Amino acid sequence: MTATAFLSGIFGMAGGLILIGVLLAIMPVPAAMALHAVTQMASNGWRAFLWRRHIVWRQLGYYAAGCVVALLAWSAIFFVPEKPVALLCLGVTPFLARALPMKLQPDPERPSHGLAYGLICMSLMLLTGVTGPLLDTFFLGSKTNDRRGIVATKATAQVLAHGFKLAYFGGLAAGVSGLDPMLLAYAVIASVLGTTFARRVLESLSDTQFRLWAGRLITAVATWYLLQGGWLLIAR
Repeated sequence: MTATAFLSGIFGMAGGLILIGVLLAIMPVPAAMALHAVTQMASNGWRAFLWRRHIVWRQLGYYAAGCVVALLAWSAIFFVPEKPVALLCLGVTPFLARALPMKLQPDPERPSHGLAYGLICMSLMLLTGVTGPLLDTFFLGSKTNDRRGIVATKATAQVLAHGFKLAYFGGLAAGVSGLDPMLLAYAVIASVLGTTFARRVLESLSDTQFRLWAGRLITAVATWYLLQGGWLLIAR
């Protein structure tokens, strides 16, 4: 948990994906999902606090509005896709975003983009449990935010999204009670420590280095989703 929070603390991504894979391998699904939600809200919340001066609230507001629309819409139907389909959707979305015409490329400064990506990313969160690399692609589209602004604003957006996910699934919150309270406490401490250790590394990176490696990380994560989803589809 400390290691994955450290990775996310630098780039604002990927740590949660690795952690959920580890938890699902060693714990029952309900417990893994509950513990993952706790750690993600802790690590993202602490990251947002550390960089609170760099949060771009205007961008976050439009994104949050899109999330609310998605939450209300999906609450009316409660559709859950099969796992291979969900993984393929998560993997293909960032590549589709990059393939859009220049005027439609992700731009968090544009209100319409904030609403649209909030709706899409929250839909992915409710359907698959995570937003995937599309959220990272969206915030990296900013022309004015530096690395700290990107990490801080995205972390705040993730706290909001995971909170909505807990509200949407309802019973997930009850699953926390089946976990050892000390384990939950250690999870929060580990997430805070990993995020804190990452602060100095993020400060040492230039904005160019941050965007370069973040872009590569998004490509790697999206490709993994596609390969995993494709393999599960073929193996059926």
